[in-house]
Amino acid sequence: MAEWLYRITPARPQMVTDPTDTEAKIVGDHFQYLVSLRDAGILILAGRTQEDLGTFGIVIFEAADADTARSIAEADPAVSAGVFDMTLHPYAIAVSRDR
Repeated sequence: MAEWLYRITPARPQMVTDPTDTEAKIVGDHFQYLVSLRDAGILILAGRTQEDLGTFGIVIFEAADADTARSIAEADPAVSAGVFDMTLHPYAIAVSRDR
């Protein structure tokens, strides 16, 4: 299985500190989507930077091919709703540690 990374940034920068009720719900759906990918054995890791200005998130996961990877990234509720902008990249973990 190939590794992939999608990078997400808030479409509205103020969303990080002052989300609308709709954005907050969609971000909750995004989190649950990531949990479902983890539980399905697809997700390797996900997280975000901790500054408010310029923050971004990454999702590293496995997929068989580029079409499947794009489908997984675009199915993220926050991506499909336009709350996050997304870019997809082929990725390869070079070094990691056991957790």
